[in-house]
Amino acid sequence: MYSIVLVAVLGGLLFGYDTAVISGAEEGLQAFFLGADGFNYSEMLHGFTSSSALIGCIIGSALSGLCAVRLGRKRSLILAGVLFFLSALGSFYPEFLFFEKGVPTMGLLIAFNCYRVLGGIGVGLASAICPMYIGEVAPANIRGKLVSWNQFAIIFGQLVVYFVNFVILGDHLQPVVEKTAEGLMQVLPGAEWMTANGWRYMFVSEAVPAGLFALLICFVPETPRYLAMTGKDDKALYVLSRINGEKEAAMILKDIKATAAEKSEPLLTYGGLVIFIGIMLSVFQQAVGINAVLYYAPRIFASVGMGNPMVQTVLMGVVNIAFTLLAVFTVEKWGRKPLLIWGSLGMAVGALAFAMCQVVTLPPFMSVVCIMIYSACFMFSWGPICWVLIAEIFPNTIRGAAVAIAVAFQWIFNFIVSSTFVPMYNMSLGSMGDKFGHMFAYLLYGVICLVAAWFVWKLVPETKGKTLEDMTKLWKTK
Repeated sequence: MYSIVLVAVLGGLLFGYDTAVISGAEEGLQAFFLGADGFNYSEMLHGFTSSSALIGCIIGSALSGLCAVRLGRKRSLILAGVLFFLSALGSFYPEFLFFEKGVPTMGLLIAFNCYRVLGGIGVGLASAICPMYIGEVAPANIRGKLVSWNQFAIIFGQLVVYFVNFVILGDHLQPVVEKTAEGLMQVLPGAEWMTANGWRYMFVSEAVPAGLFALLICFVPETPRYLAMTGKDDKALYVLSRINGEKEAAMILKDIKATAAEKSEPLLTYGGLVIFIGIMLSVFQQAVGINAVLYYAPRIFASVGMGNPMVQTVLMGVVNIAFTLLAVFTVEKWGRKPLLIWGSLGMAVGALAFAMCQVVTLPPFMSVVCIMIYSACFMFSWGPICWVLIAEIFPNTIRGAAVAIAVAFQWIFNFIVSSTFVPMYNMSLGSMGDKFGHMFAYLLYGVICLVAAWFVWKLVPETKGKTLEDMTKLWKTK
Protein backbone atom coordinates (compact mmCIF):
# COMPACT_ATOMS: atom_id res chain seq x y z
CA MET A 1 0.00 0.00 0.00
CA TYR A 2 2.68 2.47 0.98
CA SER A 3 4.81 1.58 -2.05
CA ILE A 4 1.86 2.28 -4.34
CA VAL A 5 1.14 5.61 -2.66
CA LEU A 6 4.83 6.59 -2.72
CA VAL A 7 4.82 6.21 -6.50
CA ALA A 8 1.49 8.01 -6.89
CA VAL A 9 2.53 11.04 -4.83
CA LEU A 10 5.45 11.58 -7.22
CA GLY A 11 2.69 13.08 -9.37
CA GLY A 12 2.06 15.59 -6.59
CA LEU A 13 5.79 16.34 -6.38
CA LEU A 14 5.83 17.02 -10.14
CA PHE A 15 2.75 19.22 -9.68
CA GLY A 16 4.71 21.39 -7.23
CA TYR A 17 7.93 21.18 -9.25
CA ASP A 18 6.37 22.27 -12.54
CA THR A 19 4.38 25.18 -11.11
CA ALA A 20 7.38 26.53 -9.14
CA VAL A 21 10.24 26.02 -11.62
CA ILE A 22 9.34 29.28 -13.37
CA SER A 23 10.21 31.27 -10.24
CA GLY A 24 13.94 30.73 -10.76
CA ALA A 25 13.93 30.72 -14.54
CA GLU A 26 11.69 33.68 -15.41
CA GLU A 27 14.35 36.41 -15.16
CA GLY A 28 16.74 34.58 -17.47
CA LEU A 29 13.87 33.82 -19.83
CA GLN A 30 12.86 37.47 -19.87
CA ALA A 31 16.42 38.58 -20.57
CA PHE A 32 16.68 36.07 -23.44
CA PHE A 33 13.54 37.25 -25.24
CA LEU A 34 14.34 40.92 -24.62
CA GLY A 35 17.18 40.34 -27.08
CA ALA A 36 14.74 39.81 -29.93
CA ASP A 37 14.89 42.22 -32.86
CA GLY A 38 11.58 41.40 -34.52
CA PHE A 39 9.21 42.25 -31.65
CA ASN A 40 9.02 43.98 -28.29
CA TYR A 41 8.92 41.48 -25.41
CA SER A 42 6.71 43.56 -23.10
CA GLU A 43 5.93 42.99 -19.43
CA MET A 44 2.49 41.80 -20.48
CA LEU A 45 3.99 39.18 -22.79
CA HIS A 46 6.37 38.09 -20.06
CA GLY A 47 3.53 37.82 -17.58
CA PHE A 48 1.63 35.58 -19.99
CA THR A 49 4.73 33.47 -20.64
CA SER A 50 5.40 33.06 -16.92
CA SER A 51 1.85 31.86 -16.28
CA SER A 52 1.07 30.03 -19.55
CA ALA A 53 1.33 26.66 -17.78
CA LEU A 54 -1.87 27.57 -15.88
CA ILE A 55 -3.76 27.48 -19.19
CA GLY A 56 -2.65 23.89 -19.58
CA CYS A 57 -3.64 23.18 -15.98
CA ILE A 58 -7.21 24.26 -16.70
CA ILE A 59 -7.30 22.12 -19.88
CA GLY A 60 -5.76 19.09 -18.17
CA SER A 61 -8.06 19.19 -15.18
CA ALA A 62 -11.10 19.60 -17.47
CA LEU A 63 -10.00 16.54 -19.48
CA SER A 64 -9.11 14.48 -16.40
CA GLY A 65 -12.62 13.09 -15.97
CA LEU A 66 -12.76 11.84 -19.57
CA CYS A 67 -9.26 10.37 -19.26
CA ALA A 68 -10.05 8.73 -15.91
CA VAL A 69 -13.11 7.02 -17.39
CA ARG A 70 -11.78 6.15 -20.86
CA LEU A 71 -8.12 5.37 -20.07
CA GLY A 72 -8.38 4.46 -16.40
CA ARG A 73 -6.61 6.08 -13.45
CA LYS A 74 -3.24 4.37 -14.02
CA ARG A 75 -2.89 5.07 -17.76
CA SER A 76 -3.99 8.67 -17.20
CA LEU A 77 -1.11 9.10 -14.74
CA ILE A 78 1.30 7.56 -17.25
CA LEU A 79 0.07 10.11 -19.79
CA ALA A 80 0.65 12.91 -17.27
CA GLY A 81 4.21 11.67 -16.69
CA VAL A 82 4.93 11.62 -20.43
CA LEU A 83 3.58 15.18 -20.79
CA PHE A 84 5.79 16.36 -17.89
CA PHE A 85 8.81 14.76 -19.57
CA LEU A 86 8.12 16.20 -23.04
CA SER A 87 7.44 19.65 -21.55
CA ALA A 88 10.77 19.61 -19.68
CA LEU A 89 12.70 18.72 -22.84
CA GLY A 90 10.76 21.16 -25.02
CA SER A 91 11.15 24.06 -22.58
CA PHE A 92 14.89 23.32 -22.46
CA TYR A 93 15.26 23.33 -26.26
CA PRO A 94 12.20 25.01 -27.84
CA GLU A 95 14.22 25.52 -31.06
CA PHE A 96 13.91 21.78 -31.83
CA LEU A 97 13.55 21.19 -35.61
CA PHE A 98 12.11 24.57 -36.54
CA PHE A 99 14.25 27.39 -35.12
CA GLU A 100 17.88 28.44 -34.84
CA LYS A 101 19.24 27.95 -31.33
CA GLY A 102 19.83 31.10 -29.32
CA VAL A 103 17.92 33.41 -31.70
CA PRO A 104 14.79 34.79 -29.99
CA THR A 105 11.83 35.18 -32.33
CA MET A 106 8.07 35.39 -31.96
CA GLY A 107 7.77 31.87 -33.38
CA LEU A 108 10.18 30.57 -30.76
CA LEU A 109 8.21 32.32 -28.01
CA ILE A 110 5.02 30.63 -29.22
CA ALA A 111 6.79 27.24 -29.31
CA PHE A 112 8.09 27.73 -25.77
CA ASN A 113 4.63 28.59 -24.46
CA CYS A 114 3.18 25.53 -26.20
CA TYR A 115 5.66 23.32 -24.33
CA ARG A 116 4.76 25.02 -21.06
CA VAL A 117 1.03 24.51 -21.76
CA LEU A 118 1.81 20.84 -22.47
CA GLY A 119 3.39 20.53 -19.03
CA GLY A 120 0.41 22.35 -17.54
CA ILE A 121 -1.93 19.73 -19.02
CA GLY A 122 0.16 17.14 -17.19
CA VAL A 123 -0.18 19.14 -13.97
CA GLY A 124 -3.94 19.39 -14.46
CA LEU A 125 -4.25 15.64 -15.00
CA ALA A 126 -2.02 14.81 -12.04
CA SER A 127 -3.75 17.30 -9.73
CA ALA A 128 -7.10 15.58 -10.29
CA ILE A 129 -6.13 11.94 -10.74
CA CYS A 130 -3.35 11.46 -8.14
CA PRO A 131 -5.67 12.05 -5.14
CA MET A 132 -8.43 10.11 -6.95
CA TYR A 133 -6.06 7.17 -7.47
CA ILE A 134 -4.86 7.16 -3.86
CA GLY A 135 -8.41 7.55 -2.56
CA GLU A 136 -9.65 4.56 -4.58
CA VAL A 137 -6.76 2.30 -3.56
CA ALA A 138 -6.45 3.19 0.14
CA PRO A 139 -8.42 1.48 2.95
CA ALA A 140 -11.03 3.73 4.56
CA ASN A 141 -9.28 3.97 7.94
CA ILE A 142 -6.08 5.54 6.48
CA ARG A 143 -7.40 7.09 3.25
CA GLY A 144 -7.33 10.68 4.51
CA LYS A 145 -3.79 10.27 5.81
CA LEU A 146 -2.53 8.83 2.53
CA VAL A 147 -4.26 11.41 0.32
CA SER A 148 -2.79 14.14 2.55
CA TRP A 149 0.68 12.95 1.59
CA ASN A 150 -0.12 14.20 -1.92
CA GLN A 151 -0.30 17.78 -0.61
CA PHE A 152 2.94 17.23 1.27
CA ALA A 153 4.52 16.09 -2.00
CA ILE A 154 3.29 19.26 -3.75
CA ILE A 155 4.87 21.53 -1.13
CA PHE A 156 8.00 19.37 -1.04
CA GLY A 157 8.24 19.54 -4.86
CA GLN A 158 8.22 23.34 -4.65
CA LEU A 159 11.03 23.30 -2.09
CA VAL A 160 13.03 20.83 -4.19
CA VAL A 161 12.88 23.02 -7.27
CA TYR A 162 13.83 26.13 -5.28
CA PHE A 163 16.94 24.25 -4.14
CA VAL A 164 17.67 22.87 -7.64
CA ASN A 165 17.35 26.36 -9.16
CA PHE A 166 19.69 27.70 -6.48
CA VAL A 167 22.30 25.02 -7.28
CA ILE A 168 22.00 25.58 -11.04
CA LEU A 169 22.44 29.32 -10.62
CA GLY A 170 25.56 28.79 -8.49
CA ASP A 171 27.97 31.70 -8.73
CA HIS A 172 26.29 33.12 -11.81
CA LEU A 173 24.30 36.34 -11.66
CA GLN A 174 20.59 36.72 -12.19
CA PRO A 175 19.78 39.18 -15.02
CA VAL A 176 18.77 42.67 -13.96
CA VAL A 177 15.94 44.08 -16.06
CA GLU A 178 15.05 47.76 -15.92
CA LYS A 179 13.04 50.32 -17.85
CA THR A 180 14.82 52.92 -19.97
CA ALA A 181 13.67 56.51 -20.21
CA GLU A 182 11.61 55.58 -23.27
CA GLY A 183 9.66 53.05 -21.26
CA LEU A 184 11.27 50.04 -22.94
CA MET A 185 12.83 47.17 -21.06
CA GLN A 186 16.55 46.43 -21.17
CA VAL A 187 18.90 43.95 -19.49
CA LEU A 188 21.96 45.18 -17.65
CA PRO A 189 25.13 43.25 -18.59
CA GLY A 190 26.77 40.66 -16.35
CA ALA A 191 24.43 37.65 -16.50
CA GLU A 192 25.13 36.28 -19.97
CA TRP A 193 25.24 32.63 -18.87
CA MET A 194 21.84 32.78 -17.17
CA THR A 195 20.39 34.60 -20.18
CA ALA A 196 21.73 32.04 -22.65
CA ASN A 197 21.58 28.72 -20.78
CA GLY A 198 20.68 28.93 -17.08
CA TRP A 199 16.91 29.03 -17.55
CA ARG A 200 17.15 26.06 -19.92
CA TYR A 201 18.86 23.88 -17.31
CA MET A 202 16.23 24.77 -14.73
CA PHE A 203 13.42 23.59 -17.00
CA VAL A 204 15.17 20.39 -18.13
CA SER A 205 15.90 19.41 -14.51
CA GLU A 206 12.24 18.36 -14.32
CA ALA A 207 12.91 15.58 -16.85
CA VAL A 208 14.57 13.48 -14.11
CA PRO A 209 11.59 13.17 -11.72
CA ALA A 210 9.16 13.15 -14.67
CA GLY A 211 10.90 10.21 -16.34
CA LEU A 212 11.08 8.36 -13.01
CA PHE A 213 7.37 8.91 -12.39
CA ALA A 214 6.33 7.77 -15.89
CA LEU A 215 8.44 4.62 -15.46
CA LEU A 216 7.42 3.68 -11.92
CA ILE A 217 3.70 4.26 -12.45
CA CYS A 218 3.79 1.41 -15.00
CA PHE A 219 4.44 -1.02 -12.12
CA VAL A 220 1.53 -0.06 -9.85
CA PRO A 221 -1.93 -1.64 -10.27
CA GLU A 222 -5.07 -0.02 -11.60
CA THR A 223 -7.49 0.96 -8.82
CA PRO A 224 -9.92 -1.79 -7.73
CA ARG A 225 -12.88 0.61 -8.10
CA TYR A 226 -12.09 1.25 -11.77
CA LEU A 227 -11.41 -2.46 -12.41
CA ALA A 228 -14.76 -3.41 -10.87
CA MET A 229 -16.62 -0.74 -12.86
CA THR A 230 -15.11 -2.10 -16.09
CA GLY A 231 -16.06 -5.72 -15.35
CA LYS A 232 -12.59 -6.94 -14.30
CA ASP A 233 -13.70 -8.40 -10.98
CA ASP A 234 -10.87 -10.94 -10.72
CA LYS A 235 -8.21 -8.26 -11.05
CA ALA A 236 -10.08 -6.00 -8.62
CA LEU A 237 -10.27 -8.80 -6.06
CA TYR A 238 -6.54 -9.51 -6.47
CA VAL A 239 -5.60 -5.87 -5.80
CA LEU A 240 -7.99 -5.63 -2.84
CA SER A 241 -6.57 -8.87 -1.40
CA ARG A 242 -3.02 -7.56 -1.58
CA ILE A 243 -4.06 -4.43 0.31
CA ASN A 244 -6.77 -5.61 2.72
CA GLY A 245 -6.46 -9.41 2.98
CA GLU A 246 -8.65 -11.99 1.21
CA LYS A 247 -11.59 -12.05 3.64
CA GLU A 248 -12.08 -8.29 3.77
CA ALA A 249 -11.37 -7.96 0.04
CA ALA A 250 -14.41 -10.04 -0.86
CA MET A 251 -16.67 -7.85 1.29
CA ILE A 252 -15.24 -4.62 -0.18
CA LEU A 253 -15.68 -5.92 -3.73
CA LYS A 254 -19.30 -6.77 -2.95
CA ASP A 255 -19.90 -3.19 -1.75
CA ILE A 256 -18.17 -1.78 -4.82
CA LYS A 257 -20.31 -3.87 -7.18
CA ALA A 258 -23.45 -2.83 -5.34
CA THR A 259 -22.71 0.86 -5.96
CA ALA A 260 -21.12 0.56 -9.39
CA ALA A 261 -23.71 -1.40 -11.31
CA GLU A 262 -23.90 1.38 -13.86
CA LYS A 263 -20.51 2.64 -14.98
CA SER A 264 -21.59 5.99 -16.40
CA GLU A 265 -24.46 7.47 -14.42
CA PRO A 266 -25.42 11.07 -15.27
CA LEU A 267 -23.51 13.72 -13.35
CA LEU A 268 -26.58 14.93 -11.45
CA THR A 269 -27.80 11.44 -10.47
CA TYR A 270 -27.21 12.29 -6.80
CA GLY A 271 -28.47 15.85 -7.08
CA GLY A 272 -26.70 19.15 -7.53
CA LEU A 273 -25.63 19.62 -3.89
CA VAL A 274 -22.69 17.21 -4.01
CA ILE A 275 -21.38 18.85 -7.21
CA PHE A 276 -21.86 22.32 -5.70
CA ILE A 277 -19.97 21.35 -2.54
CA GLY A 278 -17.11 19.85 -4.57
CA ILE A 279 -16.83 22.99 -6.70
CA MET A 280 -16.99 25.35 -3.72
CA LEU A 281 -14.32 23.40 -1.84
CA SER A 282 -12.03 24.07 -4.81
CA VAL A 283 -13.10 27.70 -5.13
CA PHE A 284 -12.50 28.44 -1.43
CA GLN A 285 -9.12 26.67 -1.47
CA GLN A 286 -7.95 29.31 -3.95
CA ALA A 287 -10.17 32.29 -3.04
CA VAL A 288 -8.70 32.47 0.48
CA GLY A 289 -5.66 33.89 -1.32
CA ILE A 290 -2.90 31.43 -0.46
CA ASN A 291 -1.21 31.63 -3.86
CA ALA A 292 -0.77 35.36 -3.34
CA VAL A 293 1.63 34.31 -0.56
CA LEU A 294 3.20 31.28 -2.22
CA TYR A 295 3.89 33.08 -5.52
CA TYR A 296 4.75 36.55 -4.19
CA ALA A 297 6.20 36.00 -0.71
CA PRO A 298 9.46 37.93 -1.38
CA ARG A 299 7.45 40.89 -2.73
CA ILE A 300 5.20 40.90 0.36
CA PHE A 301 8.05 40.62 2.86
CA ALA A 302 10.02 43.35 1.08
CA SER A 303 6.97 45.64 1.05
CA VAL A 304 6.67 45.54 4.86
CA GLY A 305 10.32 46.51 5.32
CA MET A 306 12.22 43.24 5.78
CA GLY A 307 15.87 43.51 4.77
CA ASN A 308 16.37 40.12 3.12
CA PRO A 309 12.93 38.76 2.14
CA MET A 310 14.37 35.46 0.87
CA VAL A 311 15.24 34.50 4.45
CA GLN A 312 11.61 34.86 5.51
CA THR A 313 10.49 33.03 2.36
CA VAL A 314 12.68 30.02 3.14
CA LEU A 315 11.50 30.06 6.77
CA MET A 316 7.90 30.10 5.58
CA GLY A 317 8.64 27.07 3.40
CA VAL A 318 9.90 25.15 6.44
CA VAL A 319 6.81 26.16 8.44
CA ASN A 320 4.57 25.04 5.57
CA ILE A 321 6.16 21.59 5.52
CA ALA A 322 5.77 21.21 9.31
CA PHE A 323 2.08 22.15 9.34
CA THR A 324 1.30 19.96 6.31
CA LEU A 325 2.68 17.05 8.34
CA LEU A 326 0.32 18.07 11.16
CA ALA A 327 -2.61 17.43 8.82
CA VAL A 328 -1.16 14.12 7.64
CA PHE A 329 -1.01 12.74 11.18
CA THR A 330 -4.27 14.19 12.53
CA VAL A 331 -6.77 13.97 9.65
CA GLU A 332 -7.97 10.48 10.68
CA LYS A 333 -8.06 11.39 14.39
CA TRP A 334 -9.67 14.84 14.28
CA GLY A 335 -11.68 14.55 11.06
CA ARG A 336 -11.95 16.67 7.93
CA LYS A 337 -14.48 19.29 9.06
CA PRO A 338 -12.73 20.38 12.29
CA LEU A 339 -9.42 20.87 10.47
CA LEU A 340 -11.07 22.93 7.74
CA ILE A 341 -13.06 25.09 10.17
CA TRP A 342 -10.16 25.78 12.54
CA GLY A 343 -7.82 26.35 9.61
CA SER A 344 -10.24 28.87 8.08
CA LEU A 345 -10.56 30.75 11.36
CA GLY A 346 -6.78 30.74 11.87
CA MET A 347 -6.25 32.07 8.34
CA ALA A 348 -8.81 34.80 8.99
CA VAL A 349 -6.94 35.84 12.14
CA GLY A 350 -3.62 35.97 10.26
CA ALA A 351 -5.03 37.84 7.26
CA LEU A 352 -7.05 40.38 9.27
CA ALA A 353 -4.13 40.96 11.64
CA PHE A 354 -1.86 41.60 8.65
CA ALA A 355 -4.40 44.12 7.34
CA MET A 356 -4.45 45.81 10.76
CA CYS A 357 -0.63 46.01 10.75
CA GLN A 358 -0.90 48.24 7.68
CA VAL A 359 -3.08 50.72 9.61
CA VAL A 360 -1.22 50.69 12.94
CA THR A 361 2.52 51.35 13.03
CA LEU A 362 4.16 48.13 14.25
CA PRO A 363 7.61 46.53 13.75
CA PRO A 364 7.91 44.76 10.34
CA PHE A 365 8.35 41.34 11.93
CA MET A 366 4.76 41.52 13.19
CA SER A 367 3.50 41.54 9.60
CA VAL A 368 5.76 38.57 8.87
CA VAL A 369 4.34 36.68 11.85
CA CYS A 370 0.79 37.34 10.61
CA ILE A 371 1.62 35.98 7.16
CA MET A 372 3.29 32.92 8.74
CA ILE A 373 0.14 32.24 10.81
CA TYR A 374 -2.04 32.65 7.72
CA SER A 375 0.11 30.28 5.63
CA ALA A 376 0.57 27.68 8.40
CA CYS A 377 -3.20 27.47 9.00
CA PHE A 378 -3.77 26.85 5.28
CA MET A 379 -1.20 24.04 5.29
CA PHE A 380 -2.98 21.93 7.93
CA SER A 381 -6.45 22.62 6.54
CA TRP A 382 -7.40 23.75 3.04
CA GLY A 383 -4.12 22.65 1.49
CA PRO A 384 -4.37 18.87 2.09
CA ILE A 385 -7.97 18.43 3.33
CA CYS A 386 -9.56 19.92 0.21
CA TRP A 387 -7.80 17.24 -1.87
CA VAL A 388 -8.90 14.53 0.57
CA LEU A 389 -12.54 15.56 0.32
CA ILE A 390 -12.49 15.95 -3.46
CA ALA A 391 -11.01 12.45 -3.74
CA GLU A 392 -13.62 10.80 -1.51
CA ILE A 393 -16.82 12.85 -1.39
CA PHE A 394 -18.25 11.85 -4.79
CA PRO A 395 -20.05 8.51 -5.45
CA ASN A 396 -18.07 5.95 -7.50
CA THR A 397 -20.09 6.27 -10.69
CA ILE A 398 -19.69 10.04 -11.10
CA ARG A 399 -16.29 10.51 -9.43
CA GLY A 400 -14.25 10.92 -12.61
CA ALA A 401 -16.41 13.67 -14.11
CA ALA A 402 -17.15 15.38 -10.78
CA VAL A 403 -13.49 15.55 -9.75
CA ALA A 404 -12.62 16.98 -13.17
CA ILE A 405 -15.16 19.79 -12.78
CA ALA A 406 -14.07 20.58 -9.22
CA VAL A 407 -10.37 20.68 -10.07
CA ALA A 408 -10.98 22.78 -13.20
CA PHE A 409 -12.62 25.41 -10.97
CA GLN A 410 -9.60 25.22 -8.70
CA TRP A 411 -7.23 26.13 -11.53
CA ILE A 412 -9.56 28.86 -12.84
CA PHE A 413 -9.61 30.55 -9.42
CA ASN A 414 -5.87 29.97 -9.05
CA PHE A 415 -5.44 32.05 -12.21
CA ILE A 416 -7.90 34.71 -10.99
CA VAL A 417 -6.18 35.13 -7.60
CA SER A 418 -2.67 35.06 -9.09
CA SER A 419 -3.45 37.63 -11.78
CA THR A 420 -5.36 40.07 -9.54
CA PHE A 421 -3.12 40.08 -6.48
CA VAL A 422 -0.30 42.40 -7.64
CA PRO A 423 -2.54 45.24 -8.93
CA MET A 424 -4.79 44.91 -5.88
CA TYR A 425 -1.84 44.82 -3.46
CA ASN A 426 -0.27 47.90 -5.10
CA MET A 427 -3.42 50.06 -5.01
CA SER A 428 -2.90 53.52 -3.54
CA LEU A 429 -5.41 55.75 -1.78
CA GLY A 430 -4.92 59.10 -0.07
CA SER A 431 -2.49 59.35 2.82
CA MET A 432 -2.21 55.56 3.15
CA GLY A 433 -0.56 55.23 -0.26
CA ASP A 434 0.35 51.62 -1.14
CA LYS A 435 -0.57 50.48 2.36
CA PHE A 436 -4.23 50.80 1.36
CA GLY A 437 -3.72 48.01 -1.19
CA HIS A 438 -1.84 45.91 1.38
CA MET A 439 -4.70 46.33 3.84
CA PHE A 440 -7.51 45.83 1.30
CA ALA A 441 -6.09 42.62 -0.17
CA TYR A 442 -5.80 40.83 3.15
CA LEU A 443 -9.00 42.30 4.54
CA LEU A 444 -10.74 40.71 1.54
CA TYR A 445 -8.95 37.37 2.02
CA GLY A 446 -9.77 37.40 5.75
CA VAL A 447 -13.48 37.87 5.07
CA ILE A 448 -13.43 35.05 2.50
CA CYS A 449 -11.80 32.79 5.12
CA LEU A 450 -14.70 33.47 7.51
CA VAL A 451 -17.23 32.66 4.76
CA ALA A 452 -15.29 29.45 4.03
CA ALA A 453 -15.55 28.39 7.70
CA TRP A 454 -19.34 28.97 7.63
CA PHE A 455 -19.66 27.01 4.38
CA VAL A 456 -17.84 23.98 5.82
CA TRP A 457 -19.82 24.11 9.08
CA LYS A 458 -23.19 24.25 7.31
CA LEU A 459 -22.82 22.13 4.15
CA VAL A 460 -19.78 19.83 4.10
CA PRO A 461 -20.38 16.32 5.51
CA GLU A 462 -17.79 14.56 7.66
CA THR A 463 -16.28 11.63 5.74
CA LYS A 464 -13.80 10.32 8.32
CA GLY A 465 -13.92 6.53 8.54
CA LYS A 466 -16.47 6.14 5.73
CA THR A 467 -15.84 3.93 2.71
CA LEU A 468 -16.14 5.35 -0.79
CA GLU A 469 -19.25 3.20 -1.20
CA ASP A 470 -20.80 4.96 1.81
CA MET A 471 -20.78 8.15 -0.28
CA THR A 472 -23.40 6.64 -2.56
CA LYS A 473 -25.68 5.94 0.43
CA LEU A 474 -24.99 9.39 1.90
CA TRP A 475 -26.01 11.35 -1.18
CA LYS A 476 -28.98 9.15 -1.99
CA THR A 477 -30.52 10.24 1.32
CA LYS A 478 -29.92 13.96 0.72
